[in-house]
Amino acid sequence: MRDKLPGAAGDLAGEHPDIWQAYSALGRAAAEAGPLTARERRLVKLALAIGAGSEGAVHSHTRRGLGEGVERAALEQVALLSIGPLGLPRAVAARTWIGDIEG
Repeated sequence: MRDKLPGAAGDLAGEHPDIWQAYSALGRAAAEAGPLTARERRLVKLALAIGAGSEGAVHSHTRRGLGEGVERAALEQVALLSIGPLGLPRAVAARTWIGDIEG
C-alpha cells in the first residue's frame, strides 16, 4: 500500500505501518457501515474534503473518483453544491483543485 500513497501519507505508512493498518481498517469499517454505494461514498468524501478546505484531500478524492469511473461532471457538481453552505470562494477553490487533476 505504501507504494501507492503520495507524499507525507506514504511516508507515515512506511514509518508506522501499524498505525496505517489501523487507520485503513477504520476506513473500511466506516465504508461498510451503511448502504451507500462506492460512488456515493467517493462523492461524500469529496464534499467533506471541500468543506474542510483541504486541497490535498480534494486532489486525492478527485484522482480516486476519476480512477473509479466517477464522471468529472459529478465531481464538479459537488463543488457547485458547496456554494450555498460554504460560500462562493470555497466553491471556486474546490473547482480549481478538482481541475488540477487530469483524467
